Amino acid sequence: MITSVNNPSVKNIIALRKKGKLRREQDVFLVEGPKMAAEIPEGYLKELYISEDFDREQYHSLLKGKNYELVSERVFREMSDTQTPQGVLAVVRQRHSTLEGLLGVPKSHILILEDVQDPGNLGTMLRTGEGAGVTGVILSKGCVDLYNPKVIRSTMGSIYRVPFVYTEDLHKTIQRIKERCKIYAAHLQGTCNYDRADYADGTAILIGNESKGLTKETAEMADVWVKIPMQGKVESLNAAIAASLLMYEVYRQRRM
Repeated sequence: MITSVNNPSVKNIIALRKKGKLRREQDVFLVEGPKMAAEIPEGYLKELYISEDFDREQYHSLLKGKNYELVSERVFREMSDTQTPQGVLAVVRQRHSTLEGLLGVPKSHILILEDVQDPGNLGTMLRTGEGAGVTGVILSKGCVDLYNPKVIRSTMGSIYRVPFVYTEDLHKTIQRIKERCKIYAAHLQGTCNYDRADYADGTAILIGNESKGLTKETAEMADVWVKIPMQGKVESLNAAIAASLLMYEVYRQRRM
C-alpha cells in the first residue's frame, strides 16, 4: 500500500491534476469515480489507484483483470480533486482526432468554440453535444483545457466518445470547415431565429466566450447569424445553454 505523499507516483498524480502542460507532455489525463473508470475505452487505461477503504468486493467487475495500486485514505485524499473522493482514480491516455476525420462524416454536425473559459460550461457542451449527435468539437487555443479535472467531471463520460480538435488558428480552421459545412453563429444581432434556420446539410455552430461572445472577426466568418428570442429583460443565455438549444435544434430537424 502507498502510504506517503512523497511517493513518486503520488507526486506525479498531484502534478497532473494541477498542470495542463504536464498532462500534454505525458499525453494523459485523470478520471475519478467508479462510473468514469468503468467507461474507460479498451486500451486507454494507463494506471489505476484504489483507496484502502474502497469496496473492492462490490466493484469486483470493475477491477477484474486490472492491475492497481492500493493507496491509504489520507494519501488518496491528497491525490483526489474532489472534496468527497469516490475511492477510484485512473490515469488515462489522451485521444487524438483530426479535422479531416471530423469533416469526413456525412452531414457533419460540428460545434466550434471560441475562447470558452468555464470548465463546467465546456464539460456540459461536450455532454450535451453527444446527446444531440454532434460529430465533433473544434476548440480555439484560448479555450480552457478539455482535460481539466472539472471539465472531465462535467462531461460524465462524453470525453471518451466525442471527437475534438484544438486549433492554433481558428480562422484558418473555419475556412476549411466552410468547404463542407454552413456556419451558424449564435449572435445577439442575429437576423434569423435559431429554429428557423435550415440545418439539413453539413452544419457548424459557432459559440463565443461567456462574457464577450464571439470576436468581430470570427463572427464575420459565419454564413448566418442566428439568435435565440428572449422574453422579459434577459439579454442572453449562458453559453452552454445557448449551445445546447442550437445543437438540439439541428438534431430535431434531422429526426423529422
